[in-house]
Amino acid sequence: MDLLNALVALLNYVVIPATAYGAQLALGALGVTLVFGILRFSNFAHADVMAFGTMVVIGVTALFQSWGISFGILPTALLALPFGCLATIALVLGTDRVVYRFYRRVKAAPVMLMIVSIGVAFVMNGVVRMFVGTEDRTFSDGARFLISARDFKAATGLDEALSLKTTQAVTVVTAVIVVAALFWFLNRTRTGKSMRAYSDNEDLALLSGINPEHVVRVTWVIVAILATVAGTLYGLDKSFKPFTYFQILLPMFAAAIVGGFGSPLGAIVGGFTIAYAEILFTYAFKKVAGYVLPEALQPDGLAQLLSTDYKFAVSFAILVIVLLFRPNGLFGGKSA
Repeated sequence: MDLLNALVALLNYVVIPATAYGAQLALGALGVTLVFGILRFSNFAHADVMAFGTMVVIGVTALFQSWGISFGILPTALLALPFGCLATIALVLGTDRVVYRFYRRVKAAPVMLMIVSIGVAFVMNGVVRMFVGTEDRTFSDGARFLISARDFKAATGLDEALSLKTTQAVTVVTAVIVVAALFWFLNRTRTGKSMRAYSDNEDLALLSGINPEHVVRVTWVIVAILATVAGTLYGLDKSFKPFTYFQILLPMFAAAIVGGFGSPLGAIVGGFTIAYAEILFTYAFKKVAGYVLPEALQPDGLAQLLSTDYKFAVSFAILVIVLLFRPNGLFGGKSA
């Protein structure tokens, strides 16, 4: 029974949260890696695009709730998600037309576009804060748990309880659907193949008759959808606060670089790698050790490698190690 309790504790505090967080990071990292692979610059405004899309979803969700519209046990935000995607698509296409297109035409260096994206991020962050403020906002409704701790204990008789939040299950299922749709689009459609060809060799793609502006527009549309979905899922699972989204930019870039910049599959693997690393390094193993170790060997302290305050330091350390020893990432993407 002690081993089962230890396993349940790990599932409850490590595996389930890390899987949900990894799915959110993977979707965010996919947007980052698509911009880098196709548009060839590091988009530091991506987290604020996520925040903008989530802000719109929150507004539409509140409107639906005022009309008495809900989604049963699922969050109403899922019904508002298409509206957030449309608003974010308009935002990124407008930003590209007003800002980024000029630098593409003059063939500015990638570092220049990166610096410009930082300025865009500040503007977007200010707009989001102006509309929703700086406080935490919770917008999840419906059933809170699919598996509650009380029901699990009653059903199993274990001392340790397992709980599964609805938002965690929704995150994983939604991420699987979105990633499957993205890979189908990139591998099965003519536009998707054009995007891959443009990413692999821009000059050869242009000689083949591929319209670069069409590729750019489709890329921004996909990035906007990924950003809105990722931001909404993150906000549902945790809470919405504009500055928090800026903070997760580091884990998203770390995920993209670990997998290999420009590699969609690498972004997914990198997202889960970063998520599990952050949670494993900051989880207090004292409870698990109490179940599996003899009393004489049980730790006096929390048995925690790092405080949760240093969660993002784990991402930074992994990022530095990968850049030093394998800059092309695990899946051999473009060098970071």
